[in-house]
Amino acid sequence: MLMPVIDLFAGAGGLSIGATDAGCEMRACVEIDASACRTLRANEAYHRAVLETDVAAITGLDLRQAAHLGPRDPLIVVGGAPCQPFSKAAYWIEDGEESRYRRARAAGIAMERPPAPTDARADARRTLVEEFWRLIFETNADGFVFENVPSIKHPRNLPVLDGFRRAAEAAGYQVTQVTANAAEYGVAQTRERVFLLGAKRGSPVAPEPSHTLKGVIGRKPAITAGEALEGFDRPEFFEPEELVTGRWAEHLRTVPPGWNYKAHTAWAGHPNPSFVTETRFWNFLLKLSPDRPSWTIAASPGPWTGPFHWSSRRLRTVEMAALQGFPQGYRLIGSRRDKVRQIGNAVPPPLARRMVEAVLATVDR
Repeated sequence: MLMPVIDLFAGAGGLSIGATDAGCEMRACVEIDASACRTLRANEAYHRAVLETDVAAITGLDLRQAAHLGPRDPLIVVGGAPCQPFSKAAYWIEDGEESRYRRARAAGIAMERPPAPTDARADARRTLVEEFWRLIFETNADGFVFENVPSIKHPRNLPVLDGFRRAAEAAGYQVTQVTANAAEYGVAQTRERVFLLGAKRGSPVAPEPSHTLKGVIGRKPAITAGEALEGFDRPEFFEPEELVTGRWAEHLRTVPPGWNYKAHTAWAGHPNPSFVTETRFWNFLLKLSPDRPSWTIAASPGPWTGPFHWSSRRLRTVEMAALQGFPQGYRLIGSRRDKVRQIGNAVPPPLARRMVEAVLATVDR
């Protein structure tokens, strides 16, 4: 039979899609967000037995029963605990010292950069990594794929990652850590993520990139935003929210493709600069270039946070999904905000597929 997989913190289903494409059979998904659960149920080809609940409220036995698996049936568990507690935004210095440092640097004022904090901000979601491990252990899974943001390796967060890994190794799993850029695995987006690949029968081999951003011989060129978004600029895909109006609309219109607010600085040679370089976040007025992959799609972007389309509008949700590598025709349910959140939080399916394949090759020997 096909290798059964259970997806925890399933979100919009990126890991489930990747596992299905890897030749596995999705048996159950667990997700607490109602909109994401509606998305999962709307795409039955990839998702079965959607459990709309908190992972902390279920047991390994519950999962095996929902997946119609006996205690000795093979199983891979996949998932990415919520990344917000580990994101860069969660460890910016709360009192504004980092912001003051950047403004001083832009003004040419000497100022020592403040040290990065090492104490974790209180956030109940940090314990969900422990819940993920608990369910791997209780289900007696043969292998697992864990995903999160690169900043989980930050000193403030590393004890969580290391604790998970030590617990898995103590229980008999061999674990491989991979930091992967989605653009190197066939996704039109330079999105970096950290994976822990675990298996009981051997050490999973980190998958080799198939695409290149730097002309590596033997690899395909990275897929560009222009290639991924071809055909979506038609009227039937129009969304009212894509129209850009307000304070910085004209500034956005005159930002060249591939640039951000720095196009309006003296550093860039603008005759009437509106901004000083390094005083805004890098994705302020950030505009895609059709000739290179997209930057990371955010789950909760501000009104002037990019990436914007090179035609000076906001991206359509179908375009965001395409840049994440979702299959065409995949249905996302909810308001635009719901859809953007689901897309931005997802694991790109082509990247998920490669990671699941690495574990499957070790487990299914």
